[in-house]
Amino acid sequence: MRLLVVDDENDLAQAVAKGLRREGYAVDVVASGQEALDAVAITDYDLVCLDLTMPGIDGLDVCREIRLMERVQPRVLMLTARDSIGDRVSGLDVGADDYLVKPFAFAELSARVRTLLRRDSSHTSSLLQVGPLQLDAARHEARRNGRPLELTAKEFALLRYFMTYPGEVLSQERLLEHVWDTNADPFTNTVRVTVGTLRRKVSLEGEVPLIETLIGSGYRLLVEASPT
Repeated sequence: MRLLVVDDENDLAQAVAKGLRREGYAVDVVASGQEALDAVAITDYDLVCLDLTMPGIDGLDVCREIRLMERVQPRVLMLTARDSIGDRVSGLDVGADDYLVKPFAFAELSARVRTLLRRDSSHTSSLLQVGPLQLDAARHEARRNGRPLELTAKEFALLRYFMTYPGEVLSQERLLEHVWDTNADPFTNTVRVTVGTLRRKVSLEGEVPLIETLIGSGYRLLVEASPT
């Protein structure tokens, strides 16, 4: 999943981004409201962690503008030191999905991010199950029929995205947009290579292949595969 962290406190923003990347998310960081609007205008983020108090365009105005954009709408998690009921109501009224008061424990931030990202899916917990595959986003564990999958952070993020949209054909461009961050080079074969290594780890010799390539279209996680 692709996340945007917006905060003019650079140390905090980088710490949040580092923690989220450790959990397998692709994370971009900007330091102002205008930069946030520019980023959201060109990238389909799944979630925006948005500071409320910033110079220039503040978080309320950023959130309001995001909700007016005619494109895929990201979830918005407000991160702010303002803890009054009025401030929370204002944030929710302009379109924020959740509100977390600083200082906060990263574990709570992580849990709220997972909850918000599940909102548009049929999953109600951090556990994803597709055929013989099981993924626990909270514990950062993935298994096939009980066999632990030894995945890199990027492979784990890619598998989570596949399992969030099982059976759908996912283009290389869509995967690059949601699983990689702004530093990824769109002209490299990074998606193809990562899908290839993930496919081999998910389906060992003798096991039914679960990820297929559709030439010219993209990749798909099979949902009707047998559990063997």
